[in-house]
Amino acid sequence: MTEAVAVAEKPASAALSRARINLIFGTIVLGMLMAALDQTIVSAALPSIVADLGGAGHMAWVVTAYMLTEAVSTALAGNLGDLFGRKLIFQVSAVIFIAGSALAGLAHDMLLLIVARGIQGVGAGGLMVTAMALIADTIPLRERGKYQGALGAVFGVTTVVGPTLGGLFTDHASWRWCFYVNVPIAIIMIALAARTIPHVRAAARPIIDYAGIGLVAAGVSCLILGLEFGGQEYPWGSWQILALFVASAVLLAAFVAVELRAREPMLPMKLFRSNVFTVCSILSFIVGFAMIGSMTFLPAYFQYVDGVSATMSGVRTLPLVVGLMFTSILSGQVVAKTGRYKYFPIVGTAVMALGLFLMSTMGRSTGTWRESLYMLVLGMGIGLSMQVLTIVVQNTVPYADLGTATSGVTFFRTLGSAFGATIFGTLYTNQLTPNLAAALERSPGVPPQVASSPEALRRLPIEQAAPIIDAYAEAIDFVFQWVVPVALLGFVVAWFLKQVPLRDSVRGGASDVGEGFSMPNSSDRVLLLEQSVSQVMRKAKRDKTIGPAVLADSGSGLTRGQAWALGQVYMVNRVRGRATIAAIAQLHHVPDEVLEPVFVRLIGTDHLEAEDGSLRLTADGLLEVEQVRAAWRRWLDTQLEDWDNRDPADRALLDQALDNLAAKLLDEAFQEADTAKVV
Repeated sequence: MTEAVAVAEKPASAALSRARINLIFGTIVLGMLMAALDQTIVSAALPSIVADLGGAGHMAWVVTAYMLTEAVSTALAGNLGDLFGRKLIFQVSAVIFIAGSALAGLAHDMLLLIVARGIQGVGAGGLMVTAMALIADTIPLRERGKYQGALGAVFGVTTVVGPTLGGLFTDHASWRWCFYVNVPIAIIMIALAARTIPHVRAAARPIIDYAGIGLVAAGVSCLILGLEFGGQEYPWGSWQILALFVASAVLLAAFVAVELRAREPMLPMKLFRSNVFTVCSILSFIVGFAMIGSMTFLPAYFQYVDGVSATMSGVRTLPLVVGLMFTSILSGQVVAKTGRYKYFPIVGTAVMALGLFLMSTMGRSTGTWRESLYMLVLGMGIGLSMQVLTIVVQNTVPYADLGTATSGVTFFRTLGSAFGATIFGTLYTNQLTPNLAAALERSPGVPPQVASSPEALRRLPIEQAAPIIDAYAEAIDFVFQWVVPVALLGFVVAWFLKQVPLRDSVRGGASDVGEGFSMPNSSDRVLLLEQSVSQVMRKAKRDKTIGPAVLADSGSGLTRGQAWALGQVYMVNRVRGRATIAAIAQLHHVPDEVLEPVFVRLIGTDHLEAEDGSLRLTADGLLEVEQVRAAWRRWLDTQLEDWDNRDPADRALLDQALDNLAAKLLDEAFQEADTAKVV
């Protein structure tokens, strides 16, 4: 991606009051909430969907279609936001999400539902990847850390409430309301975004790797379709399945060839020369594979085998999520304090394998407490494994590759989720089909429609229901049993992860819930660097003293009020080309008369001059502002001195980004002071 600097029609963070910032944040949270929630909300509803629409063999595709299109959309939406404006892409993504949600709710067969879920995924990817960018566009750097942490917490909470909420809709309304509920919320969100979020575009035109994104999407889709159809629609050795696998290999090989030659590749192949990036990508894939796969099929187990309602099946998954959250937060705290991370994925994958094995032993006679313990073990393993992966990658790549490496690890996690849902589904269907046929022979008089409905199955006498229940239990146990080797592969791979010193500026985010849940992040290296700076400022807890300290270090003779006023003239002239008192007052939502005295007083000095109402810095004024800006740059150097970039070209990119950050800090420096006090 090109080094793009965000430029607003008006300086976004300077223009916004606290109330409006909070309203914007609420709007962004709504978008993130819907997109993240729909990853898991359907899991408790899947048995009812199958009973209503049929197509049990394609049940996993309700999840896979969403995850796959979300992965592709995430890779594309960030660049499109730079090209057309993040606000526009956020709103367009919401419209696409509404269309997919409405179509999913109206679906009359499984194929239409899967298509609708794919459309939803396109919108969800755009919503999630632009959320962090919009935070950067609207929240001042000194406050951004807490907002980023809150957004990450939202992503974590949806993992907890998704299955339960889906169960509530299924039991008390219809599974269709898992999708319908998005429509009014998204409409409200679009209206709020139109009124509150400022339009921000990139000054540089990004280069988008359309060929790379298209080839990897097509290649992965062919591979997933081959795994899905194999043994169900067609025999594994049929020409159809072989053709899908060959097409996948050709398309993925073409993807590699394109990435080796692309000017701005979606996934630079040179990243795989790094041991850390390669290992973390594999582990991210495995963690996503186990997490989404297990969360998709556990509610089905509880409904068919334990005979609980859809709502209770969502509640029953809570031990897994509690274990995941506990070890994610715990390991994050340890990594943030010590900088040691290597043994977390090693222990985590071992515990994950143990949890999967224990869950493969569950059956009709297994008690609730034992099931909860097994899920807790699996969740703890996933949480220990997933926490450090993004943080480690951000510490080992040069600045030029920071965005692509960060988004690359998240991309592999999302792909792992898609493959997990597919392979879990294939194993489940291939085992359930013969088992269920044999069970129905032992339960004469039970039609297949009753066997496919958890609610109808619960009404059967135990003598008739037992063989069918055992068929479902054996099928799901078979799935978990065959996923144990995948977790053990992760255990072996984790030993190859190198321990490297962690940058303090990146370590600060290790304890955030969002990092623990591998929340999709921007591929924009500038925004990621700003995220690191905001973590430093948050960790330092010196937000109110940084500005005055930097002003004193600059050697400038300006007061805080004068520095603020000259900084406003500097920034507004830089963005709009013409600064006036009225324009600056409008940015801060105050009458012209409030700010006029300070600017009139400065015009009488050697720092500021006015002509036909336009304000312009004198040579002395510009020198003073540059002194303050240079002081901010020195402060950034001290805070980011652990970014050791020896390559001259990469160092030049980092220097350019730090210069841009210094200008932004100059603009934001004294905004915490009440505007009236400036006078």
